[in-house]
Amino acid sequence: MEKEIIEKYRKAGCILYEAQVYAKKMLKPNANLFECAEKIEEFIVKKGAKPAFPVNLSINENAAHQTPDWNEKTMLNEEDVLKVDIGVHVDGYIADGAFTITYADKHRKLIEACEEALKKAFDMLPKDPTFGEIGKTIEETIAAYGFKVVQNLSGHGLARYIQHAPPSIPNIAKNDSRRFEEGHAYAIEPFATTGDGYVRESGKANIFALEEPRAVRNSYARRILAFVEEHYKTLPFAERWLVRELKLSEFALKIGIKNLLREKCIKAYPILHDKPGSFVSQAENSFIKSEKGIVKLVGPCAELAKK
Repeated sequence: MEKEIIEKYRKAGCILYEAQVYAKKMLKPNANLFECAEKIEEFIVKKGAKPAFPVNLSINENAAHQTPDWNEKTMLNEEDVLKVDIGVHVDGYIADGAFTITYADKHRKLIEACEEALKKAFDMLPKDPTFGEIGKTIEETIAAYGFKVVQNLSGHGLARYIQHAPPSIPNIAKNDSRRFEEGHAYAIEPFATTGDGYVRESGKANIFALEEPRAVRNSYARRILAFVEEHYKTLPFAERWLVRELKLSEFALKIGIKNLLREKCIKAYPILHDKPGSFVSQAENSFIKSEKGIVKLVGPCAELAKK
């Protein structure tokens, strides 16, 4: 991997870390989640990068793909378990990281389980583990805390303008002999749950991504498609971004999105959830495997600059 590309990944990771610090200061009980998501994304842009996907603020049994609707009034409750998943890109090179917060003592072990699993997985990286060994370590660590791994969510590769690239990196023990390849970027992403350990799609989605541009008749759909191709390329985008940037009415937006989904120009990312009443935690960091070793991407800027 070329040095200038590694530097773009590092810059993205540095800004992501700063965005995480900023997010933790805002996400207190009674914080408005819509306002927080918008401010985190604005922070990223002001720092000289762009969001790689809409900030995910997934609550309780919702494990992923939950981002606020336009002007949503949902407030953070003291009893909530909130997953904060942030992606940052510089010229399409992505750093991906997540953490979980709660203000209820009863949920702290759930969060600790995920963080410990992520730490142990990263500690293995210099030893060139197989994917199966990574998954086994994550699963055993979370089980030792008394929780289940979300088995159908996984880590993943990172490619230019592709936030979820092959390969899939399991969070459970598998007979998987693949290893991380030099010159590639990856994200390790364990999820722990008090539920079934299996997420399903809800009927709701307000995150989308370009799938296959094609001619469409509807004027709202054409306008949305042109904007998405120019500004987001293949990266996910939120409905609320289109409301803000295109100044479309709610009616026009819904008609346009529906048309693009029907024509398979875009795909939806429905909210993923475990069983109602359960709680899910998430931890994530990303790295590059370079010829000199493992380059961790999300961390304090001064620390990353030394590598």
